[in-house]
Amino acid sequence: MPPKPKKFIDPFELAGITHIDYKNPRLLSQYITHYRSIQSRFHTGVKLKNQKKLARAIKRARIMGLLPFVRYEK
Repeated sequence: MPPKPKKFIDPFELAGITHIDYKNPRLLSQYITHYRSIQSRFHTGVKLKNQKKLARAIKRARIMGLLPFVRYEK
């Protein structure tokens, strides 16, 4: 019998955040990788409903210029 998958605790529910706002780049940057791609919910532990809200907020913040699309190399 295979082992049961590990249960994750949603960090948004734990912090009591109900609305994920695109105008908060400090919160959104925690869920972006080093190369500026959106992390999967299996790495972050976010539920599917909140992951969709998070992805939408990150994409809106990128369009508004609050978050970069790619990593800049020097």
